[in-house]
Amino acid sequence: MPVSRRTALPRHPFKTAALSACAAAVCATLISGCGVIPGTGGAKSPITVMTWAPEKTKATNKPGVPAMAQAFARWANAHGGLDGHELKVITCNDENDSVAAADCARRAVDEKVAAVVGSYSQYAGSALSPLEVAGIPYIGGYGITDEEFTSALSYPVNGGQAALLAGNGRQLARSCERVSLVRPDTIAGDDLPKLLNSGLAEGRRGKARDIRAPEDGTDFTFQAEQALKHAGSGGCVTAALGDRTDTFYDSFRRTEDLYAKPRISSVLGSVDQSLIDRTGGSDSPYEGAYVTGWYPAANDPRWDQMRSAVREQAFGDNRIDPTDAGVQTTWIAYTVLKQAVESLDGGEVSARTLRRAFDQGLRVSTGGLTPTLSWRFEDTIAVGGYPRLINPDVTFQVVREGRLVPVRRGFVNMAKTLERV
Repeated sequence: MPVSRRTALPRHPFKTAALSACAAAVCATLISGCGVIPGTGGAKSPITVMTWAPEKTKATNKPGVPAMAQAFARWANAHGGLDGHELKVITCNDENDSVAAADCARRAVDEKVAAVVGSYSQYAGSALSPLEVAGIPYIGGYGITDEEFTSALSYPVNGGQAALLAGNGRQLARSCERVSLVRPDTIAGDDLPKLLNSGLAEGRRGKARDIRAPEDGTDFTFQAEQALKHAGSGGCVTAALGDRTDTFYDSFRRTEDLYAKPRISSVLGSVDQSLIDRTGGSDSPYEGAYVTGWYPAANDPRWDQMRSAVREQAFGDNRIDPTDAGVQTTWIAYTVLKQAVESLDGGEVSARTLRRAFDQGLRVSTGGLTPTLSWRFEDTIAVGGYPRLINPDVTFQVVREGRLVPVRRGFVNMAKTLERV
């Protein structure tokens, strides 16, 4: 039907223009609505991301990971958001299960998140596939699986289990004539012996005795006896069992009087400051233990901003332990997200633009908690099976008078060791 002159030319053009301007202003104020209206100076659209981790399972649990993500969002939003954008965090329980992990990833796709940030999963293989199809970046996963270091959409912030175990081997090679490794009998655990051995080889030590343990075990007497028999006097026992490490060392302590006493060791994530505090501080059985970590010791002033954010936005939330490696990694991952958003300089924030920022050479400073991070091809380390590994640094720590303290200043770069794995 032809449009009439009256329809095409309103009788009250000034009134119509005023209503249109009013509608635009209302739209600009809706956080979930239209985004920035050019020239209005209105509010920016929110950024939605997801963080997942296992909770309330019979094996490894990381409730501090999603709790830290939510605390970071509250802290960031209280201080102007991410470059003016409100940060919204969706959390998901991956239940230590491949199907649940994939369900979390599919939910992330359905929610159209800009990224998955600071998450923990032993089933990254199941979770990353849906993200790759949707083009969603995976920023700062915990680093427990190989897939986090092979997927082109993964942007890791640490050297994962590879750097930790190789670093632990180098740390122990200085002092231990023989080493027993107690590790989970899982796919993720199968890589740990060769990594530890790569570090031991640098000190011209023999291979560690590989002792497998059930991931959800409640008694490790058999494994403790094997470890003690092999290590003996002058040797070391190192355990990398996550939440079950303390359970193992309980069995170890009940058994050790029957054997020569070796020195004990572990990696950050299996032993941290909170565990030492819970088990007696300076009287803890971990006194004197060697611990290899990704980051500076928990009492280092470089963690002050994270601690301040936790006090401000999550005081009393006992899920968040600032000494936990999962909580620390989540803080660093969200620091990466913040700087990535700011690098877009007011432009669109989406999965596509975040990937582009990383792939085109964004350099992220974490205040000394890691080296400067960058994910260009030329920034990766030539480690077979870990093509996305960009940060091979670890720290050597020891439990002294109930505190985890550095053995030496600064980071230890494990790149050359890992390249020989």
